[in-house]
Amino acid sequence: MGGRKSWRDMSRRQRITFMAVGTVQMAMLGAAQRSISKTPDAQIRGKKAVWRAVCFINLLGPLSYFVFGRRRDVA
Repeated sequence: MGGRKSWRDMSRRQRITFMAVGTVQMAMLGAAQRSISKTPDAQIRGKKAVWRAVCFINLLGPLSYFVFGRRRDVA
């Protein structure tokens, strides 16, 4: 089984992948937090505070907010 690798033990490709995934994760977190701030309560399913906390769960949090947290059509 693979153990934890230090930065020096990673290949160049692994380092680039690690940085790319981290950048995407931070960008999605920022976009989700901004969306939560700007979106009225009526257009969000559930409480804003809960979605803010959920968004800090790696990539799945912001993805779940964008897929399940926003209402598409508000009458």
